[in-house]
Amino acid sequence: MVIRSAMRFILLSLMTALLSAGCDRMITPRHAQQLKDAESKAAAGDFARAISLYESALEDGPSDAEVHYKLALLYDDKMNDPLNALHHFKRYLIIAPSGARANDVKGFVKRDEIALLTSLSGDALISRAEATRLRNENLSLRKDLDEARGRTHIAAIEQSPTLGKTKQAETAKQTYVVQRGDTLASISRKFYKTSTRWKQILEANRNVIDNPKKLAAGQALVIPARTSSR
Repeated sequence: MVIRSAMRFILLSLMTALLSAGCDRMITPRHAQQLKDAESKAAAGDFARAISLYESALEDGPSDAEVHYKLALLYDDKMNDPLNALHHFKRYLIIAPSGARANDVKGFVKRDEIALLTSLSGDALISRAEATRLRNENLSLRKDLDEARGRTHIAAIEQSPTLGKTKQAETAKQTYVVQRGDTLASISRKFYKTSTRWKQILEANRNVIDNPKKLAAGQALVIPARTSSR
């Protein structure tokens, strides 16, 4: 009886030690440092290194939805890689289906799926007619996403004529100072909650943007009104 009790105590101790080790592995100083370094590299414009660090961090915390979200944005906005962006957006939805970013992520997934399929038409993997259909669907989706996000804001303005005039005056001519690492797509996402309106920003600033793929830090850009569309 004494031996059996001793064995049970030893087994419980071992299980507790193993569980503690597992928890420590999920949140370790190394994991936290990798996330900090990744954010630093992304802010400095070293997106490839930031991605590498985030991917390494996922080895210790594969269920970290926020890391998947940040990786998806890097692949989407900075690397123009919708395939890898889709992977991490979908991982976010699996881990946090009701997360704070879930609705936006669902929209990004639909958009990137259509963009990816459309790009494949250049390799004759889908017909030209199908590519045209997908492009039209993509344009319609962009419009729906923008309208959905702006509906509540527009309703509030309509209920207050004075506020409406003030807001229209403000949104008609906003300016933004480019930060290091910014792209037209990331600026579009910042103001419109979608990266698809980068061309609208480009058109409004053609006289000051020399290279659309490489914005100059400190440059002031005009941001078109949120409710306008082209």
